[in-house]
Amino acid sequence: MNPIIKHSIRFVFFILLQVFVLNTISPLHQFIVPYIYFLYILWLPIGIPRIWLLLLAFIFGLTLDYFTGTPGLHAAPCVAIAFLRPFLLKLLLAQETAEAGYMEPGHKSMGWAPFITYAVVLILLHHSYLVLIEWLQFGNFLYFMGKVAGTSAVSLLLILIAELLIPRREKQRAIK
Repeated sequence: MNPIIKHSIRFVFFILLQVFVLNTISPLHQFIVPYIYFLYILWLPIGIPRIWLLLLAFIFGLTLDYFTGTPGLHAAPCVAIAFLRPFLLKLLLAQETAEAGYMEPGHKSMGWAPFITYAVVLILLHHSYLVLIEWLQFGNFLYFMGKVAGTSAVSLLLILIAELLIPRREKQRAIK
């Protein structure tokens, strides 16, 4: 499948999943909200140019903001994780993996430990930034940390389930 079509379908899928399924679930214990939409950014190709990565993350977050009526609330954390993603991938990917032609980060291309580390770091960054912008203050620090930890744990669980259930071709085909 053409990569542009594949990523366009993922774009629409994750927006619709977040808006019409996950956002309709009432918050668990009044502060845990399941977020999985940013998995779109985590699954973008490894070699994507940084400017395109940032632009796609901004458009993706702004699209979600349009549907949820929260201008900039999701766009800012999406751009933040898109900005840090290449640095994190460079730290976690072995040189052999980068040269082997893997297209997308995942448990098959990175291994479980590096993929979980990659996901946890970006999830914590995303959720901390999102909750901070949502409140525009720390308020009760323990409540802030509880909300970030609880939402991050639920999001990590959903991302690991998605990683196992959604089949992806992660290795680039050899060009003949």
